[in-house]
Amino acid sequence: MPPLLASNRSNLTIPPMTRIPYALALVTAVLCAAPARGLEPQTIELRAGRYWEPVKSPTTAPVSDPAIDRAAEILETGNPAAAKSLVLGWVKRQPRDAALRDRALFLLGVANFKIGERVESYYNFDELMDLYPESRYFYAALERQYDIADAYLNGYKNKFLGMPILGAQDEAIEMLFRIQQRSPGSPLAEKALRRTGDYYYANADYDLAADAYQVLIKDYSRSPEIPQVKLKRAFAQLAQFKGTKFDPTPVVNARTALEEIQTDYPELARQENIAAIIERIDSAMARKHNQTAQFYTRTKQPRSAAFYYQFVIKNYPNSPEAATARTELARLPQWAQQAPATQPSAAAR
Repeated sequence: MPPLLASNRSNLTIPPMTRIPYALALVTAVLCAAPARGLEPQTIELRAGRYWEPVKSPTTAPVSDPAIDRAAEILETGNPAAAKSLVLGWVKRQPRDAALRDRALFLLGVANFKIGERVESYYNFDELMDLYPESRYFYAALERQYDIADAYLNGYKNKFLGMPILGAQDEAIEMLFRIQQRSPGSPLAEKALRRTGDYYYANADYDLAADAYQVLIKDYSRSPEIPQVKLKRAFAQLAQFKGTKFDPTPVVNARTALEEIQTDYPELARQENIAAIIERIDSAMARKHNQTAQFYTRTKQPRSAAFYYQFVIKNYPNSPEAATARTELARLPQWAQQAPATQPSAAAR
């Protein structure tokens, strides 16, 4: 079985929302990803190309087969190895266009999932969706694939020589990406994108996390999760700030995002104490400007130094850094203090 293509962290591509043609709007689904769920799917469909909701009837009429029914019963009673053997025998005997082959592939994927063969399970579901895109098991297979990816991101390992030692986090990110491709605009696609961002955030890949959250905000703007997503994006931006001697762009972006949260979600801002975070950001920026002024003082450019000290005094008047700026400004030549406040040119800096 061919391995999944490994995801390259530096080439994260998150699919944008795409319009689904009306002719393909009806997509069936099952809500049976967890072992506690049943094996018969509930169907959902895309309404007006914008949102998904349950419907009462599947897109294909159910067909019965004793062997397949028996395999489903065995799976329910907790013997996935026996169910797998039964389904494999049925698949080998039946032609590729057999009426129940999509259900057989789904049951085979469930059996492999329960046995612990997660990669085989993933490809069983992939085959189902590739060959039978109108199957009533399509969305159920996607949900199972999400469970597989989520397990890998949570530390599940493939076995080698009987020991669980091979992680597959990169492959899991690709699985989540493919889920988004297969069902753009669906709740599961939104969930997969959020899981991607959260994984990168938890692993300190803050630039990738911020990118994922930004796409989530753009493509799922009506989601009830958006306030929390905006908060995590701001924190991911803030975490990219390496200190006052480095590029301030991340912290500037974070401050803007936090101000927007204060305006749009005041209760959330109060709970997360956003005002205090902004105050600390301002203190860091004031220190950075003072450091810049000190550099100009050392390099015999008092007028440029005065500009930054005056900037700190004007924009952060009540901060400890403003007090430092006033003291240092007073030490500069009088003509530098009284010169018009103009920011030094890029060449001078």
